Amino acid sequence: MHGERCCAGGHRALRSGRAMVMTMRRLSAGAGYQYLLKHTAIGDCDGTGQPSLTTYYAASGNPPGQWLGQGLAGIGDGDANLDGSLVTEEAMAQLFGAGRDPLSGVALGRPYPTYIPVRDQIAARVAGLPEELEGEGRTAAVDVITRSELAKPRHTAVAGFDMTFTPPKSVSTLWALGDRRTQTEVLAAHRKAVQDSLSFFENAALFTRTGAAGCEQRPTRGAVAAAFDHWDSRAGDPNLHTHVVVANKVQSPDGRWLSVDSRALHHAVVTISELYDDLLADELARRLPVSWSWRHRGVRRSPGFELDGTNDGLMAEFSTRTTQIDAAMTATIGDFYAGHGRAPNRIEILRLAPTRHPGNATRQARTPAGRARRGVARTRFRPHRQDARGTDWRRAQPVAC
Repeated sequence: MHGERCCAGGHRALRSGRAMVMTMRRLSAGAGYQYLLKHTAIGDCDGTGQPSLTTYYAASGNPPGQWLGQGLAGIGDGDANLDGSLVTEEAMAQLFGAGRDPLSGVALGRPYPTYIPVRDQIAARVAGLPEELEGEGRTAAVDVITRSELAKPRHTAVAGFDMTFTPPKSVSTLWALGDRRTQTEVLAAHRKAVQDSLSFFENAALFTRTGAAGCEQRPTRGAVAAAFDHWDSRAGDPNLHTHVVVANKVQSPDGRWLSVDSRALHHAVVTISELYDDLLADELARRLPVSWSWRHRGVRRSPGFELDGTNDGLMAEFSTRTTQIDAAMTATIGDFYAGHGRAPNRIEILRLAPTRHPGNATRQARTPAGRARRGVARTRFRPHRQDARGTDWRRAQPVAC
């Protein structure tokens, strides 16, 4: 392991409070599949109006999604080799939309259960109101129905799990400003860390359940997953990351198609995140002349493990979305203080943290030249060469006026 990362005691203790670099969200059948198609498959932006995935990939420069996972051996007629092949809209609709084999269309075990959407339940109850109930009385009744339906616990069928692997901001900065060789090595290190983390997950944390009420945990034949590499954030900043969408369909040792044991998966999220973090640091240090160290991020913020020589101001320039979220969080903490007479603790901060920011209208330049111009404008220095060592802005040359 990389020497800087394996120092005893202090670094390991600090890492327990650091922000995770692998996050996970559940994708529900139906609406979740639409989210997958609109956002995950086409680069963290609303894909409404895109005629096809092929058109989007050609226009945006993002690479097409690829199938991966040991469970692909059970897809199709057994002779198909999906591993590494391109993901199509039709195959996504079959697997994540309907729970079917993405090649043959055959049902993979039981179909996803269907639940009546809350809006339809509200509409049905409103339709049952007496016709003579009008005006304010009807408005009040509709309001009561709406609030009561929204307050009920909801069951949703889970189609998959979106595991998003994101390297530290300094790595995305290096990738964005590096020369072709540097970019190739950074991307290769990231992909290798993602692949190895997924293999660990399949071998150590991917289970299903059988028996009465799912009382028996069983191993599986591996994951059926689709990976989508993205180059930037919703705000247009360089943000290298990969969505690995694992289908909620796995084969038990006897060949039956069952659901993923989601409890085991959720328990493994932190471990997988830490593993990816370690693997990426070591893989990148093997490929490029880089070193790592901790960065202090301010009060109430966990320290960050970043590449040495990458200027904090430059990373801030490429963190528009984080800045937006921080601004929203500042206002939220102010409201909390006003209502409780004290500042929130760490757990309360995590609960209050916004998961997204609506302001995505002003997307920054996404081309390599555009990112380089933003870096120069921020630092007023131009790297004397665009390679891994060129990220040390203290050795850069001033921009000619």
